[in-house]
Amino acid sequence: MSSWSEKTEEDLALLLKDWLKQQGKTQADLRRSLQAVSTRMPALIEVLKQEYLKGGMPMVANRLCAIEQEWSINQSTNQISKDNKDPFGQLDLILQEIRDDYEINDLKDQPK
Repeated sequence: MSSWSEKTEEDLALLLKDWLKQQGKTQADLRRSLQAVSTRMPALIEVLKQEYLKGGMPMVANRLCAIEQEWSINQSTNQISKDNKDPFGQLDLILQEIRDDYEINDLKDQPK
C-alpha cells in the first residue's frame, strides 16, 4: 500500500467532484453520508483518509460504493413514494369544480 500524499488528496478531490456531478449530488450530500464535520472538501477528504489508513484505496472505494448504493436506494424509495401519491389528485380537483359548477347552474335554473 502506497502512503497517503498530497497527490492522493488532489486526485481524490477531483474524483469526488466528478462523481458528485455525475450522481447529481452535492458535497453536503456526501458530508451527510460520510458523517463529516463540514461540507468543505478538506473535511470530506479527512474522513476518506481515515478509511484509507484502515485498508488503503480498496477501503475508500468500498465506502464510496456503499454511499452510491445508499443514494440509489434512497432515490428509488423516493420515486416509489412519489409514484404512490394519489395519481388522481388533479382529476379530483377538476371533478369537484365540475360538481360546484353544476350545483351553481342547477340553482340558477330553479324557478324563483
